[in-house]
Amino acid sequence: MRGYHDQSYGDGFADVYDDWYADITDVAATTATLADLAGDGAVLELGVGTGRLAAPLAHLGLRVTGIDTSTAMLDRLRDKPGGGDVSVVVGDMVDGLPDGPFGLVFVAYNTLFSLLTPERQQGCFHAVAARLVDGGVFAVEAFVPEAHPDTASSVSVRSVTADRVVLSVSTTDALGQTAEGQYIDITEAGGVRLRPWSIRWATPAQLDEMAALAGLHLTDRWSDFDRTPFGSDSSRHVSVYRR
Repeated sequence: MRGYHDQSYGDGFADVYDDWYADITDVAATTATLADLAGDGAVLELGVGTGRLAAPLAHLGLRVTGIDTSTAMLDRLRDKPGGGDVSVVVGDMVDGLPDGPFGLVFVAYNTLFSLLTPERQQGCFHAVAARLVDGGVFAVEAFVPEAHPDTASSVSVRSVTADRVVLSVSTTDALGQTAEGQYIDITEAGGVRLRPWSIRWATPAQLDEMAALAGLHLTDRWSDFDRTPFGSDSSRHVSVYRR
C-alpha cells in the first residue's frame, strides 16, 4: 500500500483499539497460559499496542516489557490501569528488540504478520532466538490461512449507528500471501477517518521452518490459549517454539 509504514496501523487504530478489539480473545485464559510458559523468566511482548495482554500479565507479578513502533499505542498503554507496570520500548520487532534475556517472548493475534516480507518475519525469529534464555519460549498466535485463498477485493459494513458508519475495504493477493485494506470511519461530527492495515501471512509450516532456521523447535501447537487441541479444521493456532 503506497504510503503505508511501520507506524501506520498503530497510529490509525490507537484511539479505537480497546473499543473494537478488547474481546478478540479470552484475556484471562491467554494470560494464564502465558504466565505458565514464562515461569520465573522475564516476558517480552512484540507489538504490545495498548497493553491488552501486557498489563494483565504485569498485574500477575511478571516482569513484562512491551515493544511497539507506535507511540500513539504506547501512550494509551501508559494511561490505562496497570500500564505503568509494563516497561515499554519504541521500536520494531526485528531491529529494535531489547537485549533481554527473556524466558518468554510472545506475539499475539496475527501481529507477526505485520512484518510484510518473509525476510522480515525470518529476521524476527532470529532476533527473538538470540534473546531467549536456554529453554526459553517464543509463542506465536495467528490465523491459519486458507489452503487455496482467492485473489479478490471486497467492501463490507463493519458497523452502523445513528451517527457513525464504518466500512471495510480490502484486497488480497493469494500468490504474494498479502492482504491490505482500510476501515473507513465516517461520523456526523468528525467527517471521514481512514484506518489502514496491511499483512503478509504465513502458514504454520512456513513458521515452523522459520523457527528451525533460527534454532527453535516446535513443542506445542493449540487452537487457542485455552490449549484446545489443534486439528485440520482449526482456523487459528498458538505455536510454542523453544530454544
